[in-house]
Amino acid sequence: MIFNFKTKLIIKEQLKPNIFKFGIKSKEIADIAKPGQFLEIKVSNGIDPFLRRPISIYNIDRQKEIIEFIFQIKGNGTNILSKKNIGDEIDIIGPIGDGVFKIIQNKKVAILGGGIGVFPLYELAKNLRESEVNTYLGFRNKEAVILEDEFKKVSNQLVISTDDGSYGVRGFAIDELKKDLQKKQIDFIYSCGPLPMLKAIRELSIEKNIPCQVSLEERMACGVGVCLGCAVKKTKVVEGEFSYNYVCKNGPVFYAQDIEI
Repeated sequence: MIFNFKTKLIIKEQLKPNIFKFGIKSKEIADIAKPGQFLEIKVSNGIDPFLRRPISIYNIDRQKEIIEFIFQIKGNGTNILSKKNIGDEIDIIGPIGDGVFKIIQNKKVAILGGGIGVFPLYELAKNLRESEVNTYLGFRNKEAVILEDEFKKVSNQLVISTDDGSYGVRGFAIDELKKDLQKKQIDFIYSCGPLPMLKAIRELSIEKNIPCQVSLEERMACGVGVCLGCAVKKTKVVEGEFSYNYVCKNGPVFYAQDIEI
């Protein structure tokens, strides 16, 4: 079930110069939201910008009925959203997404995140409490590193890498996962981040025959699968024809082996 309602902003934290964490209270969403789902948020009271902004759910506190989401200012819409203050009204549709992270327990799992793609992976890691969680997060540089302390609390192992080596290990997060795969078993991989990273983790998971889910980011207009603007090609060809999934409706989480990215 998807709800559309207006609620009050009750949490606002500026995590980085252009990154904010917001929190709203909603029993309806907190009761049913799953890791990997997102919200469609109306950023202004007028018609400019007209389209809502899709933002992943970062944290679900079911007991307090609080939903938190983190976003980066990337344009006019998110800039307007960042100006909201505690007590201001926010118009939300959610939770959206039929494709969610599969929660498996008592396994050895790897979580691979890059840049702002790490945000939806936190709620996932929280829910894998009975598994061995190996988390690999990659960022451009030291200034871009975010949520390190939060992921430490929900990971058995956390490796931070930066492209320039200014913090953690120099290089890419996937390289650290490859090193660990030489000495330990991984039963399942989850990933969210830039498209080149997702393509690389898809190839690695197929090569190693490890089930893998990826969360995709696409430009979305409607958010409910009507406009067909966020199509992603399926791997399987039926009667010589390709078919498509839609990130907003069928995703945003897919098995990497089932899609072409």
